[in-house]
Amino acid sequence: MKWLPHDELVALVPLPPDFRLEPMQSAHIEAVIAALHAWYPDITFGANSGYLRSEFYHQRVCLDGADDKDVQAWTIWCRDELVGIWSVERESDSLAVFGRVVVIAPQHAGTGLMSQVNKGMEAISRKMGAAFLYTLATLKHPYLQQALERAGYRLLGFFPGYDRQLVAPGVVKRVYQAAYAKLLVPEDSVLRPDPRNLTPRAKVLFDLLFSD
Repeated sequence: MKWLPHDELVALVPLPPDFRLEPMQSAHIEAVIAALHAWYPDITFGANSGYLRSEFYHQRVCLDGADDKDVQAWTIWCRDELVGIWSVERESDSLAVFGRVVVIAPQHAGTGLMSQVNKGMEAISRKMGAAFLYTLATLKHPYLQQALERAGYRLLGFFPGYDRQLVAPGVVKRVYQAAYAKLLVPEDSVLRPDPRNLTPRAKVLFDLLFSD
């Protein structure tokens, strides 16, 4: 499962006028880190806190047009102003894509960027040949949950204590997150479990989630 050429990728993520998407550049790492500190302070202690460390980009992220690593990141610009960061991770063996980070500058929160990125993530994943797309959403506020549900993602459940978050000055606690996913292949290509192989509790939850 290979990353798409940038020109092909950009065509799948139509942004509002004056906005553009750029692949992550080494020269932009420090600006991205500063922006994340300002826009998304919760990231400081969480599973994605690596995005605040320059070595993370050099070790894990495709930089300067490379496509040899499993994590891709893009910067979003309005003219010459950095207004967003978006990053996903491919899981080639399972043909899955994990939506890791989408952060939009607060002053551009109402421009439709989040919606366009969600649509673009699905379009890119399909074009790459992915069969499954998933992400985790904070429960600190409902906005990402609402965006994912509008985009057709299915709520699969909650990860109890998966991530860490600053909940008060000097207080870091483990927090719940919502798991959302979208199947990108036809349902008839997926083997449903035999009910006899499910515990009573597992069957109740499976029927609740997948009765449709």
